[in-house]
This record gives sequence, C-alpha cells and structure tokens, in this order.
Amino acid sequence: MLELMILLLPVAAASGWWVARRGNDKREPKPLQDCSPAYFKGLNYLLNEQPDKAIDVFIKMLEVDSDTVETHMALGNLFRRRGEVERAIRIHQNLIARPSLDREQRAQALLELGQDYMRAGLFDRAENLFVELAETKLYSNQALTNLLEIYQQEKDWQRCLEIAAQLGKHKDPGLRMQMAHFYCELAQYEMKSHNIAVAEEYIRKAQLADRNCVRASILQGDMLRDRRDYQGAIKIYQHIEDQDAAYLPEIIGGLKDCFLSSGRRRELLEYLHALYQRHPGSNVMLVLTDLMLEDEGEERTVDFVLKHLSGNPDLKVLGRLINLNLQREVLHPRETLQVLETAVRQLLSTQPAYQCEHCGFGLKRLHWRCPSCKSWSSIKPLEGPAHQFD
Repeated sequence: MLELMILLLPVAAASGWWVARRGNDKREPKPLQDCSPAYFKGLNYLLNEQPDKAIDVFIKMLEVDSDTVETHMALGNLFRRRGEVERAIRIHQNLIARPSLDREQRAQALLELGQDYMRAGLFDRAENLFVELAETKLYSNQALTNLLEIYQQEKDWQRCLEIAAQLGKHKDPGLRMQMAHFYCELAQYEMKSHNIAVAEEYIRKAQLADRNCVRASILQGDMLRDRRDYQGAIKIYQHIEDQDAAYLPEIIGGLKDCFLSSGRRRELLEYLHALYQRHPGSNVMLVLTDLMLEDEGEERTVDFVLKHLSGNPDLKVLGRLINLNLQREVLHPRETLQVLETAVRQLLSTQPAYQCEHCGFGLKRLHWRCPSCKSWSSIKPLEGPAHQFD
C-alpha cells in the first residue's frame, strides 16, 4: 500500500500539471485552483488512503502522450509487481492502442505487456509479442531473454537452444552453462527412448558448451556403466571430483557398482579411503562402512563410525551407528536402540536431502534447475541430514 501511494504522488502531480497545461493560453500555466475537480477528487482519495480509486481518477485524467507515457509504464509495472496483472494488462494495452506513441515507446509497451502475460501464465500471448519485438530489433535482447524463460517453463529445449544462439552471448559462462543443461535434457529424453547414439551426441554438445558440466558427466558415466564399460565409467565418475566435489554423493553408488562388477574390490577400498581423506563427508563414509563391515567386521566398523561422528556429527551417520549396534546387542539395550533408530528415521524423513545455494530452497531429490529461483546447477546435495538411510 505504501509503495503504491508513493508512486501515486508524482502521478497526481503529473495529472495536475497536465490539466493545467491543457488550459494554457499562450503557454502560461493555469492556476492550480482552476484545475479540474477530478484532480482534487483524486487527491482526496489518495490522502484518505484509497489508492485504487485514486488510480482510476488519475488514469482517466492523464491522456497518453509523450509526456505521460513513462507514468503509465510505471503504474503498469507496479500493478504487475503487486500481482494485479489484469490492471497492468489494461494499462499497457491502452498504451499500445494510442496512435500518438512513437516506435520505441510502442516497443517498450509491447515488452511490458508481454511480461504481464507471462506473469498471468498466458505464455502463448507473451510469446507472440516477444517474437514480434525480436523481429523489430527494439528491446530484442529483453524479448529473447523472456522467450528463453517461456521455453524453459514449457520444457521446449530445442527452442531454448535456438534462442540462446540468437542472444549471441556464447562467451557468457552463465548462458553456456544453461545451454549445456538444455542439451542434457534432450539427452535424457533420447536415453529414455533408447536412442543412445543421439543421446551421446547431445552429451558431447553439452560438454562443448560447458566443459565443467557435472550433469553431462553423470549421464556419460551412467551410459558407459549401462553398456558395461566399467573402466570408462569409473574414469568419468572420478573426473566429477575435479568438476564439483559436492556432487560426489550422486555418483558414489555407480562408482562402487563399476568397481565391484569389474572385480576390483581392493582398488575400490583404496580409492574410497583416499577419497574420504580428501572429502570426509557422510556419503563416502557410509559406502566405506558397507565394505568394512564385510571385510573387517563389526568392531572395526563401529570404531570407524564413532571416529567420524566425533568430528562430523549428522543424523545419517548416527542412524548407521544405531543400526550397527542393533546387530550386536541381544539383551535389553536392543529395545532402546530400536526406539532411537525409529526416532532418527522420523527426523530424517522431514529433512531435505538437497538445497539451492542461491535461495536456500530445500528438496528431497535432485533437480538441476531450482523450482524456486530458477537457477541452473544451484541445487547441491546436503552432507548432513537426509531423508533416508543409505
């Protein structure tokens, strides 16, 4: 409400000035007391904190011309930010209908109206306006940026790539990173359709667009594992540590499968111990406990878990410790441990497993684009609480 009233003050002043100017004789301003009664009526609404009524009065008084276009634009933008999209659309449509607008002013009004339509979820209408703007070369970058957002919302990844190419900013790391994700989306679709050769080509293009694209590496590793090229998959999975170690939890299971399937258990243990020294997170540690339990027994494994917990407390590892003790206890303490394990599981079920680095949004599963702030590659696994035991 305060923001709207602050904006309406210059609107009221502009309205009074315009009414006075229309009554000019030889360019001499008309005294304020001789202004239209509607002007004072609008002021009265404004002073009595009735901005909606004040808006209607001032809009009727303000004829659209070169002196008032910016005022109308500002009002429309404010309505859109407040969520009053219908009003914003009405104001911007009114602007576009005026023959007095020059070419640039009309293009600006089209851009604003397109953004109104986007906010209202009317993507088809918004798309038509932005395509028209892009063709006129006025506000084309803004129009293309909005088109890119629309096509991402619609998951039309081919069009996303076309728009990204038109933006002509391939040296922009942010845009190249987005392009890599578009290629990965297409690759995943082709993988589901068993078009492996096409999927591989999209993965290659994703890596050309962004050589540090973790998602492309994960897809490539998964494809190699599926065709039983375990050595090739291991090499790709291990490379992800250099790209972004935060994503190690996403490949540690696949890495383990590849080592074991190729009969390289000892190498796996050595690698995991070295990896744990570099990145002492719970996910690597829990895979190690599975192997240690089989190879070294419960006592050594429990000692390892206790040492980890002393410096890196988290619920996931605590749950594993309880589980290990349940296997060892046979008397009354077992009941207590069972209750504690159940409580920990319940706590874990309420916790996010992933979080956006940009906006802090928490999720249960990995999304490559944040549902909240729409950033790509900003969702990272959490090393602490998780929604289930491994």
